Amino acid sequence: MRLSNKIAIITGAGAGIGHATALRFAEEGAKLVLTDIGEANLNAVAKAICATGRECVAVTADISKEADARRISEAAVENFGGIDILVNNAADFTTFSVEDAGVEQWQKVLGVNVIGTALVAKFAIPHMKKRGKGSIVNLSSMSGIIAQPNFATYNSSKGAILTMTKCMALDLAPFNIRVNSICPGCVLTSATEREWIRMGLTKEEWIGQMAPMHMLNRVGDAKEVANAILFLASDEASFITAAHLLVDGGYTGR
Repeated sequence: MRLSNKIAIITGAGAGIGHATALRFAEEGAKLVLTDIGEANLNAVAKAICATGRECVAVTADISKEADARRISEAAVENFGGIDILVNNAADFTTFSVEDAGVEQWQKVLGVNVIGTALVAKFAIPHMKKRGKGSIVNLSSMSGIIAQPNFATYNSSKGAILTMTKCMALDLAPFNIRVNSICPGCVLTSATEREWIRMGLTKEEWIGQMAPMHMLNRVGDAKEVANAILFLASDEASFITAAHLLVDGGYTGR
């Protein structure tokens, strides 16, 4: 029970990596505040976790809006009395080249992935300071490190997360709040499903193209990323901050 009685916020918890992380944190004893923009999926995840006997609260929110971002931390304090862990997982998957992207596309992807991440952290941090410690895990991506064709909008936003993580870690170290990031490779989620549909591929065709790009010759599972998030969030990573953990099956090591 590595997170016994820890109070954790997980954004983007309605599907994919966020969903898998919520389940892992519940298994490890955390009290959960789950948030997502999709109410139906979010409530289904929260209901499943509550059915196991774990304490869980669902907050439907658009993290790119300041009032919504504030409500998430308020829910954690009102229901559980504080905040120990924040997992900034919510993401927008707008993918365009610089030539093709307009202001609307840039505002959308940066509004969620960069500003939204910052806003949720902004309102959670004061409550971590009150507790004298905390752990923040930001979800970047291997896309924040490498170049990919026609992905400039998304990759730029995930690159910004890497720099933001280091800046947050430096600013918050005096308060014993650790800040790290996770950089997943290709992982089977609803977002990647939308990608293979966009590419006009079947699931099998997409996996056939993506798997060989990873040293392990396969794509990842969301639970594998959730396990890495769990480690960085837990006290087992007590001497780790400002780090970027690649969970990419060796993709970026080639």
